[in-house]
Amino acid sequence: MSLPEPHADAPAPEASRRGRPRSEAVEQAIFDAVGGLLEEGVPLTELSIERIARTAGVGKATIYRRWPGKEELFVELLRSVEPQDPVLTGTSVRDDLVMLLEMLRQRGLAKRSSALLHNVFSQMQAYPKLWEAYQNTVIEPRRRLGLDTVRRGMELGEIRDDLDAEFVTDLFTGPLLLRTVIRPGATLEPGLAEQVVDAVMEGVRPRS
Repeated sequence: MSLPEPHADAPAPEASRRGRPRSEAVEQAIFDAVGGLLEEGVPLTELSIERIARTAGVGKATIYRRWPGKEELFVELLRSVEPQDPVLTGTSVRDDLVMLLEMLRQRGLAKRSSALLHNVFSQMQAYPKLWEAYQNTVIEPRRRLGLDTVRRGMELGEIRDDLDAEFVTDLFTGPLLLRTVIRPGATLEPGLAEQVVDAVMEGVRPRS
């Protein structure tokens, strides 16, 4: 991975200002430093802020201005290489659910193709503080998006309201999580999100 010049905190020359914005360039240098250390085999538990700053060529204060601790830094790094969360239109419950599941499919593909993602996720379960931070700032907000969409479907009469919303949300997301977590070698073909949503909708539509 590319590393920044030694004096990354110094004022950027005019040529640099024409490229990536200064703050974005510094953050990328920090992300590159973490990724490079992980590629060298340094465990997450041994990645101190001091070591990251030294590798990135920045001061520790530069990192702490952006993240309160290394757990938040690691979570932001993961978010930077994962697919972005979709912006739901709110016009179609079915389409919004497809967008959410397509994001899960793309995330599964990214995890398979990214050595960084694979490395971090393989260690994260043994790092409770990082796992908790990731759950609270990434997983739970995504789950709430799905839950809110299902509840909207119940309010609009597109999904049975006698079912538990959490259970219905699990029905939609379960197949994607099965293929990305429990069966990581399973296919994640294009159109899978639509296939899952349409199949589940058949079972959860209001009975006539």
